[in-house]
Amino acid sequence: MAYRFKSNTATVQDSVRDVAAELIDDAIETAKRRADPHVTVHNLRTACKKLRGLVRLIRPSFKDYRAENVAFRDAARGISSVRDGLVLIETYDSLLDAYDEQIDRARFAPIRRRLTTHRNQLAKHANTQARLDEFETAMREARDRVQDWTLARDGFEAIERGIARSYKDAKKAMADASSDATAEVVHEWRKRVKDHWYHTRLLTPIWPALMKAHRDVADSLGDVLGKHHDLDVFRNRLIEGKLGRATDIDVLTDLIRRRQKAFEDQAFLLGARLLAEPASGLTGRWHSYWDTWRSGEPQALAA
Repeated sequence: MAYRFKSNTATVQDSVRDVAAELIDDAIETAKRRADPHVTVHNLRTACKKLRGLVRLIRPSFKDYRAENVAFRDAARGISSVRDGLVLIETYDSLLDAYDEQIDRARFAPIRRRLTTHRNQLAKHANTQARLDEFETAMREARDRVQDWTLARDGFEAIERGIARSYKDAKKAMADASSDATAEVVHEWRKRVKDHWYHTRLLTPIWPALMKAHRDVADSLGDVLGKHHDLDVFRNRLIEGKLGRATDIDVLTDLIRRRQKAFEDQAFLLGARLLAEPASGLTGRWHSYWDTWRSGEPQALAA
């Protein structure tokens, strides 16, 4: 399904309900199929992130925002442990790939074996089937609620403040990270960029070529910041789990710092471009694109 609004939907409220209903229906079917648990959980978590992005877009016009945001957050948390161990291994592999010519990979093989054991233990005790049952129940309850979602505004006014808020928050988070790039601050920046990315995806049809370019930059920035966060989670597991000899852990933590610094440099370059204009400028442009998209008489609108 396409995660975007459609021009032939009568109101923004209808568009929001349609997108949410399709996402939830797809998530329910994915949970029922019970394929590879790691792939299933990844897809279900992605669905919840999309739903949270959707309700954040309409937050100022949607009185039930807080309750629905928490519901989708909790649904994703209930299944997250199934995939957490795999992400640690993927992060380890990516880190060593980046410095493959500078290190002796065999030296760190015991650490990877312990990560694999950790992943298997998580999977063994995750009670995956029961968690997926709980997730499916939560989604069915949400599906029933969607039909009653009501917005206080319509048209671009229903989403304008949500767009502005996510964009302003992303700009502020970038400024905070430029002053103090701690893991927590950078992770907050990532979350706000992801919000803006989801909003851009939903609104891609208002001017596909231009919005796709904007969306792709937001996607790249979110990906870089996500890798930065994964490295921080891996470092904490490496130290707290005592996964290897102290000297080996010291080497890996140094590589992590170097890799995170490279990601920070890349992120600030992308962020300076994505978040270059004031929020009022961005919403003003998008408003005009929206009006043209929704208008049945574009020539009159241009005049």
